[in-house]
Amino acid sequence: MQAVPKRRQRLNPKRSMLPVNNNVAALAELAACVSYGGNPDHKSNPGDYGLQPVSRWRPGKSLCDTTAIFRKADALSHLQAGIMKGMISDKFRGKFPQHIWSVTVDGTPLEAELDNQDLGSYHGYPLLPADPFSQVVSDEWNAR
Repeated sequence: MQAVPKRRQRLNPKRSMLPVNNNVAALAELAACVSYGGNPDHKSNPGDYGLQPVSRWRPGKSLCDTTAIFRKADALSHLQAGIMKGMISDKFRGKFPQHIWSVTVDGTPLEAELDNQDLGSYHGYPLLPADPFSQVVSDEWNAR
């Protein structure tokens, strides 16, 4: 039996956030259009996401379980809160930002990535402490 190679952990240094956007109506419209699908690679407990757990967790993938976000509605709420604070990527695919960032009540920075640009569906995960962008997200969350 061949060993599975360890996945190389890559941090995206090109991520950047749009400057503060005070257009509440535009942000609310975007928040109303997004959905949360989830990704089984980031969950050992799929909760009510309707996902099948992966048979083998992939190294380099952060687990959402550490944030105690087990309900799809809670994940969507974090996604929409990030939008309403304007914590969205400066890169868009269609009408949706590539990334949306949020922070949990206990201060854990989250990143959501666009899965389907036609549906506006995202999956999210906690940012790893080793990722320098996690501090950017925390600082921006507190400043906005």
